[in-house]
Amino acid sequence: MPKNKTAPDMILIITTLALLTVGMIMVYSASAAWATYRFDDSFFFAKRQLFFAGLGVLAMFFVMNIDYWTWRTWAKVLLLICFLLLIIVLIPGVGLVRGGARSWLGVGAFSIQPSEFMKLAMIAFLAKYLSENQKKITSFKKGLLPSLSLVLLAFGMIMLQPDLGTGAVMVGTCVIMIYVAGAKVSHFVGLGVVGLAGLVALIASAPYRIKRITSFLDPWSDPLGSGFQIIQSLYSIGPGGLMGLGLGESRQKYFYLPEPQTDFIFAILSEELGFIGGVFVIFLFGVLLWRGIRVALGAQDLYGSLLAVGIIGMIAIQVMINIGVVTGLMPVTGITLPFLSYGGSSLTLMLVAVGVLLNVSRYARY
Repeated sequence: MPKNKTAPDMILIITTLALLTVGMIMVYSASAAWATYRFDDSFFFAKRQLFFAGLGVLAMFFVMNIDYWTWRTWAKVLLLICFLLLIIVLIPGVGLVRGGARSWLGVGAFSIQPSEFMKLAMIAFLAKYLSENQKKITSFKKGLLPSLSLVLLAFGMIMLQPDLGTGAVMVGTCVIMIYVAGAKVSHFVGLGVVGLAGLVALIASAPYRIKRITSFLDPWSDPLGSGFQIIQSLYSIGPGGLMGLGLGESRQKYFYLPEPQTDFIFAILSEELGFIGGVFVIFLFGVLLWRGIRVALGAQDLYGSLLAVGIIGMIAIQVMINIGVVTGLMPVTGITLPFLSYGGSSLTLMLVAVGVLLNVSRYARY
């Protein structure tokens, strides 16, 4: 058990709350027009985001006071529950279909996305497995293969929904954790070739994924189809210039950029707050990454270190993918921007994850 409990990392708390505040403002600004048109209430999305933000912050402070070794004790149970939810969500008539993916469980507007919670459960379990089997991790058969097999099983179930973005974040996070635990680089090179072949097969198996790749390379080849979102996103970012058009003054949120409060909220932020606003948000994420790495390096034990690495890795990968998509550097995937995008499951999960990270920081030796 960890010892010498101290105060949590205050910079980490302040940075998280700052990102959450920016997110609340931008969710309202980006969604007001769409919410008024669809629900006759400009605060429709903002009120729900405020509810989940409040719930998430309460959960963050609650989890912050739970010794992180508790997650080690319950890691297997949490993972099994998440696997069960991934099975249930695939049952026709039970799982809710949104955006072409059967990824949701719930009623009406209040629902959860099991794949989001699988990310955190997998991090907790993998940190436990790797910390208990560190000596085996250099062995492909005894260390690397069992851990990756479990990750790929979860990835396969998520792809049945299908949800490539969430699955990619989970796999990327787990690969970082396994590498930090001491896996051989040569093993990753071989697996990288196999993984690339598998990725090509996944893309080729679904026509819409091929269209996303081609639209990423040349969105203007199909400006009203597969390239529409990227083009509208760039049209949003470009006019923002250095200082932006002003808060609330976005033009693209008026039914040009589809549901701008979700995956493309960074585009609206860049349009209204300009280059400076975008850099400020990226700076806040940079501070979050720095503090997370500091916690991982100072953790009292390997489990706490790997847990911190997994959480900060998950956030960093999701931020890079989302901003990469919005700026046209990556193909379009359904990935939210942590703490900023509208979405109950994603927001709550991220705040709970930060709560776990804060608890690790309470025992870290700086």
